[in-house]
Amino acid sequence: MSYSIEEHKHRFAAWAAGRAATVNGCRFKVEDGKRILESSGMNEVAKSIDNLPSANEFDKAHREWREKVINSAKELNLNFTHGVAAKLINIYLKSVYVCGDNHNDSKVKAIHPPIDSVLLDDLYKQDIGSQKSEWQKARKARWSKLTSNEYESVIAAVKKSVPANCGLWQIEEYWQGFQ
Repeated sequence: MSYSIEEHKHRFAAWAAGRAATVNGCRFKVEDGKRILESSGMNEVAKSIDNLPSANEFDKAHREWREKVINSAKELNLNFTHGVAAKLINIYLKSVYVCGDNHNDSKVKAIHPPIDSVLLDDLYKQDIGSQKSEWQKARKARWSKLTSNEYESVIAAVKKSVPANCGLWQIEEYWQGFQ
């Protein structure tokens, strides 16, 4: 049988990402999300932890990935913002690496958490990291409409709010979407 664990992880992660990133005003099918991830090269990143950039290079790589995802979405007549592109990427990488028992690797610790209104609302209400004004700005902008600069400001606030040497994924302690 030629069905590999890499393909299995890719299919699951693409499904999860496609379901999570679709939003009112930017609806797309799971199969389109998978196609976008593949045409932007994210499936290659997911093949090996060696393909992840270093923690120091992660933000730059993420910006490039978002641009590729946005451009791939345009080919399908979809208008992705940086917020939607980021959510697709972040859920995909979270499924493959963070939840794939690599959470203590320095490269994986740098993976951005998925940003959405559920997380932003709780970060704001609890003033996590004393970043209440940043959380409010992001809430007002709406995660699905974030520009590149707005998205990167949210990630900067996340970094200020997570203890040193912890994975950025740990901010998701405040995500209550599972309830």
